Amino acid sequence: MEINEKVEAYYSKDHKYGEGIRKLRDIALKTQLTEALKWGSAVYTIDNKNVLGIMAFKNHFGIWFFNGVFLSDPKGVLKNAQEGNTKSMRHWKFKSISDIDEAGVLEYIKEAIANQKKGLKIKPSRKTEIIIPKMLLDALQENNKLNEQFYALTPYKQRDYCEYIAEAKQQKTKESRLGKIIPMISKGLGLNDKYR
Repeated sequence: MEINEKVEAYYSKDHKYGEGIRKLRDIALKTQLTEALKWGSAVYTIDNKNVLGIMAFKNHFGIWFFNGVFLSDPKGVLKNAQEGNTKSMRHWKFKSISDIDEAGVLEYIKEAIANQKKGLKIKPSRKTEIIIPKMLLDALQENNKLNEQFYALTPYKQRDYCEYIAEAKQQKTKESRLGKIIPMISKGLGLNDKYR
């Protein structure tokens, strides 16, 4: 496996879980995964597909599996990464280096690689109905050009804008968000285009 200088720097940072993440790295390096730095963390891929990542947090460190939902999890250690926000990703958290079962971690990694090679992944659910919040609907009805530009967007971009307004709890936040998105809609941009 080719060693990336940025990944080396990531693992050489002084952190209370530095020894633990280096141990997880040693296990990952025993496989055919390719090591890279993505989103500020070490990520391991096969055929340019994300398989797992290794990261240290404030109160724990761990390994996360991008399609961990498909792992058999015989040890019962995997947790949903963000309950309600992710369907696929699963974390295996550790508090100390002594918690790491090297053989067990390696088996999980091998299974994750095999699942990736099989192409296992959750298909995103297709949301069909777009419910436009009243505040956004009023703004669209008041401005014909904005209305045209909104409906020229793809359905998922329209949905992103609708959910962005609808999810705000306070009226003040809804108004602030509406003010932010009107210029973006006018330019034909999606809410999350800068992240894509």
